[in-house]
Amino acid sequence: MIELKDVVAGYGSGDVLKGISINVHAGEVVAIIGANGAGKTTTMRVITGLLRARSGSVMFQGKPIERMRAFQIAQIGIALVPEGRRIFLGMTIEENLELGALKGRLMRTRPLDLRVVYDLFPRLAERRRQVAGSLSGGEQQMLALGRGLLSRPRLLLLDEPSLGLAPLVVRQIFQVIARIHEEGTTILLVEQNVNLALQTANRAYALQTGRVVLHGSSQSLRTNPLIQRAYLGRETAVAN
Repeated sequence: MIELKDVVAGYGSGDVLKGISINVHAGEVVAIIGANGAGKTTTMRVITGLLRARSGSVMFQGKPIERMRAFQIAQIGIALVPEGRRIFLGMTIEENLELGALKGRLMRTRPLDLRVVYDLFPRLAERRRQVAGSLSGGEQQMLALGRGLLSRPRLLLLDEPSLGLAPLVVRQIFQVIARIHEEGTTILLVEQNVNLALQTANRAYALQTGRVVLHGSSQSLRTNPLIQRAYLGRETAVAN
């Protein structure tokens, strides 16, 4: 579904991604793991057109998208739930959700799609007229995820969905992510909780300072000595 090949990208004069190659097949959950600064969020920004690759290619369903603008990439079926949620705090829950379906065919299916989101997140349904800024962190993450789903994505990008949340809320969020996947959505997941990421994903890529250093099935990475040493608490990690 999505393939990055030899992608170089960065900010100013510095390269954050140094020739990474990643692919996600339809129907998969694929995780990207790594320390802060490894290039995880930059990868998401390149896919969504928020940052242009300096070289390399980005293909979505066999077609190049690396020169497309962000709004065009959203229209072809790629949705991002960004790190830090980025909801509109002064708008209501329902107004935030409706922003995911403001164009063309999505307007026609919006009432049905809202019901689907409210079924996934009953708490949002109960508070649909409430201003988003008054929600807890977990509720705001639910709202950000629901907004992404309103665009009916073929590929859903999740950037650190557990960040700053209590363990019980994280469990609830990932139960919903599993349900979304079971219903047919392909997911690319960036997650610093490596154990949780590997439990959720079919495959994973480990990034270190802008390069892919390991990739394979989640099970193979879970048992890899480097991953165990660096991320799963078996030994003290070496700084990246």
